[in-house]
Amino acid sequence: MSYVYLFLAIFLEVTAAISTRFSEGFTRPSISAVVVVFAVASYVLFSLSLKHGMNIGIGYTIWSGVGVLTVALIGVVFLDDFLTIIQMGGIVLIMIGLGAVQLGGEKRYS
Repeated sequence: MSYVYLFLAIFLEVTAAISTRFSEGFTRPSISAVVVVFAVASYVLFSLSLKHGMNIGIGYTIWSGVGVLTVALIGVVFLDDFLTIIQMGGIVLIMIGLGAVQLGGEKRYS
C-alpha cells in the first residue's frame, strides 16, 4: 500500500509542478489553487506512504527521481521545452542513482 500512496503523491506533485507553469506567477487564482492543493495533498500522501512502511530515503528518492523525469518529459513533449545534452545526462544520472538506491537493499551502515 505504501507504493500506491507514493505513486499518487508523485502524480499530484507532477501535476502541481506543471500547473505552476500556467499560474503566471500565481496571478491566476484557479490555477494557483490547483498548485497549492495538489502540492499539499502530495505531501500528505507521501506521509501516508511513510506511515505504511516506506523507508523515507527510498521513498523520497523515487518521488524526486520519477518526478524530475516525468516533468522533464512532459515539458519536452507537450510544452516545447528544450533539454541540452548536459541536462539529459543529468536526468540519466538521477535515474542511475535511483536504481543504485533501489539495488542497495537493506544493509545498514552505522
